[in-house]
Amino acid sequence: MNQRPGNQLFDAYFTTRDMREVFCDQGRVQAMLDFEAALSRAQARVGLIPSSAVAPIEAACSAGLYDFAALGEAIATAGNSAIPLVKALGKQIAAQNAEAERYVHLGATSQDVMDSGLVLQLRRALELIESDLAQLGHVLASQARQYATTPLAGRTWLQHATPVTLGMKIAGWLGAVTRSRQRLAELKPRLLVLQFGGASGTLAALGEQAMPIAQALAEELKLTLPEQPWHTQRDRVVEFGAVLGLIAGSLGKLGRDVSLLMQTEAAEVFEPSAPGKGGSSTMPHKRNPVGAAVLIGAATRVPGLLSTLFSAMPQEHERSLGLWHAEWETLPEICCLVSGSLQQALLIAQGLEVDAGRMAHNLDLTQGLVLAEAVSIVLAQRVGRDTAHHLLERCCKRAVAEQRHLRAVLGDEPHVTAELSAAELDRLLDPAHYLGQAQTWVERAVAEHSALTA
Repeated sequence: MNQRPGNQLFDAYFTTRDMREVFCDQGRVQAMLDFEAALSRAQARVGLIPSSAVAPIEAACSAGLYDFAALGEAIATAGNSAIPLVKALGKQIAAQNAEAERYVHLGATSQDVMDSGLVLQLRRALELIESDLAQLGHVLASQARQYATTPLAGRTWLQHATPVTLGMKIAGWLGAVTRSRQRLAELKPRLLVLQFGGASGTLAALGEQAMPIAQALAEELKLTLPEQPWHTQRDRVVEFGAVLGLIAGSLGKLGRDVSLLMQTEAAEVFEPSAPGKGGSSTMPHKRNPVGAAVLIGAATRVPGLLSTLFSAMPQEHERSLGLWHAEWETLPEICCLVSGSLQQALLIAQGLEVDAGRMAHNLDLTQGLVLAEAVSIVLAQRVGRDTAHHLLERCCKRAVAEQRHLRAVLGDEPHVTAELSAAELDRLLDPAHYLGQAQTWVERAVAEHSALTA
């Protein structure tokens, strides 16, 4: 039976196939072998090893040639994945060309192989995340424009506040996506760098050829050569993890908003429906926000994983004991969770179902009270702030006590009608006329997204 990469029951829900393939055993091993193949090419370019050794080494640098189960057992004794892999690589080459085997892994250390291999994996992960973020930005920009003037109740402390628009709320999600894309672009030059320092970071084994080989190796892998090896300086990978944490949190905010708007009592915005989606094992009527659950779940899990990366930063001297090891599964899992969250966010954003009528109905649940501020602001300019505030407060209490619409109560209040005409009151109690700069915020968020995309 064919198994999905990772062979995990929940993978289809919490991550994506492409991201899991980046960090599955095949992906990890191939990335390390790509380093070894590039190292042989770089050393041949500089003249350290004969060019005839390159082809046999490259031919052996295919992950499909290796027994992952055997490597896994060997790792338990070796302490890292590079040591048994390099041994297996040497045997593979020696079986075909004993001379070429002499030149494998020359001058490198295990962490060079693993960290540079990780960077190659992260480059692919970054491409996937950037692509999904850009696509999500496009969808959110379109939705924000479509609903730029659609009023719904603003909610503060989970209570009705003044009106906002659905487009403004979506523009808030869009702005966070845009900033995450900016952060990824900014960190990329710091992240996509070679790790190559040899035993203690000095590359002493390569003598005067060290820097030419390092530069050639960076070019072969299409990475930047950093100012020095970073074996125990982990800010690069932790920065990437931190930005992924921000993405997870921002998507969690989107998921939280959608799930609250989907609540039966609100029923204003819904995830797209599909056969079998969001059902209950016992309640036929249920329509659960299963996509939002992934977003919220990732936003809940990633901070704990990120704390591991931060905790692993104070590494000892030139090679860490245990702290480096703590990163191996942590950062890949963050990448996988964020990829799954992005996938679900895209599905939600693309198929967002909006009930504008329900929004209008909910806006009127408090019978005009959400627009008391609008009346108070105008009235304050005519009778003073304190007087207007106390007058509106008294009218609001009457409206609640008498279960009447605020418009009716205000129409009966001489101190109000003396200052505001019936037409003015009608306009002030219309949510569509108290949306402030909501449309401007949409335009600005969309413009910032478009500028980044151009």
